[in-house]
Amino acid sequence: MRHIDLNADLGEGGSQDAALIAVASSANVACGGHAGDATTMRHAIEAALGSGVAIGAHPGYEDPPHFGRRALDLGATAVADLVSRQIERLAVLAARAGAEIHHVKPHGALYTQAGGSPELAAAIATGVRRILPGCGFYAPPGGPLAAAGRAAGLSVHGEGFIDRRYLEDGALVPRDAAGAVIEDLESAVAQAMEIACKQQVRTVANTRFHLPAATLCAHGDGIHALALLQTLRQQLESAGFTLRAP
Repeated sequence: MRHIDLNADLGEGGSQDAALIAVASSANVACGGHAGDATTMRHAIEAALGSGVAIGAHPGYEDPPHFGRRALDLGATAVADLVSRQIERLAVLAARAGAEIHHVKPHGALYTQAGGSPELAAAIATGVRRILPGCGFYAPPGGPLAAAGRAAGLSVHGEGFIDRRYLEDGALVPRDAAGAVIEDLESAVAQAMEIACKQQVRTVANTRFHLPAATLCAHGDGIHALALLQTLRQQLESAGFTLRAP
């Protein structure tokens, strides 16, 4: 029996959180950086507990007007501190609810910038380790972020994106480039199935890139996020996969 995880971003102000969590197997909860506050975090924790979904912290740049998707130039200490600060907020609320944090997944520009910067990746991993040593860490299967997570003693789980296109080197197409986000439901599901079944993804240059992913992500703020996860879950289960957090 093969296993795969479907993770969805929650607590970001979307209207479909309850429905998304019913089809996901893990959730990335915004913890007051790019989005979210104590109320949204509590609601996400309660929903995850009610559905048996693994809870993850989703720290990002503290830049709500740009939803954490604008590249910033912060020092390593500042990055480690913001990651720790945000994770701790969620961890405190989770503990009050009798829940544990299963994983951490950096958000937006913080995630993508770390893919090209070992120093930034190390700062993120340091921030995670301070609060949740040894926890799960969702990151691209190769590159600085995964390497930093392993060096920090975190349990790294490779992540593939359902609704984002890839460059030849395995990096995501920048969001400001045309076609960076896959809007077509059928195309997005097909990409996810190729990642899950063949551990590879077709790039924008029409090449194949090796992508051994244990978890697949659909952005919770996408207009087709719910339909995408519902359709993909059905196809994965039909293909013999069991859906569970890594």
